[in-house]
Amino acid sequence: MNNLIQNLMGMGGMTDQVIATDFLISAKAGVRNYAVAITETGTPELKAALREQLNTAIATHEKITNYMIAKGFYHPHDLADQLNVDLTVADTALKLAQK
Repeated sequence: MNNLIQNLMGMGGMTDQVIATDFLISAKAGVRNYAVAITETGTPELKAALREQLNTAIATHEKITNYMIAKGFYHPHDLADQLNVDLTVADTALKLAQK
């Protein structure tokens, strides 16, 4: 049933990629926010707690990145391949917008 809905929406197998990309963007924002919070915090106890959360956020980012690389969704070391992936995603988004 899920594949039928995806195909009807014109996304095919791209749902995993869209979800993973959104999760990766959120994880990056989390890492950035924890880093800023650490620099703005005055108490050593809170800094330690935020560092722990930052390390967890970094580990989560790494897991998502590795998943996306393994699935072929993300090519951080090959700009040409990543550009092709991004262009395909953009083209699909444009086609969805036209429906």
